[in-house]
Amino acid sequence: MRLAHQPLELLSSLDELRERIALHLTAGQPGDVLPLVRSGAVNAPEGRGTDNALAGRTVLVVDDDARNLYALTSMLELHGITVLHAENGRTGIDTLTAHPETDLILMDVMMPEMDGYTATETIRSMPRYAHLPIIAVTAKAMPGDQEKSLTAGASDHVTKPVDADHLIARIRHWLDLS
Repeated sequence: MRLAHQPLELLSSLDELRERIALHLTAGQPGDVLPLVRSGAVNAPEGRGTDNALAGRTVLVVDDDARNLYALTSMLELHGITVLHAENGRTGIDTLTAHPETDLILMDVMMPEMDGYTATETIRSMPRYAHLPIIAVTAKAMPGDQEKSLTAGASDHVTKPVDADHLIARIRHWLDLS
């Protein structure tokens, strides 16, 4: 319980996260690993500032993989973005219609029940969402996959693993903030 009140450590890379996890796993007792000490206050990982222009925006992440959801949510929340989540295309459409404040959708392509292509086509057929930015976020990086996403109605296509700076730049572009 005493450790629950320590400040959250912001790490600058996945390598640093892996290193910290390994230190905690090999520690003799809980709390043996000292918190990371940095000079000065740290508000965001090194080299990545927050983007106040994105604060208050709402992004719907449609992805069935909890790891991807966690990674994307973490990236977006650092910039003050409110994140909604759906596990497949069908629940993504339901979530979208229940949340008219949605500014943009990050859509996985491969999901159970209704895939991202079908969900994107369905959203595009709804007049209210005909111009809502939809970015396909997928591990499918074969020739023709980007074209298939764009043909289905996606505004853009980003491959996994997602580069946070690139994704934020694409979101800024589609929200006319660049």
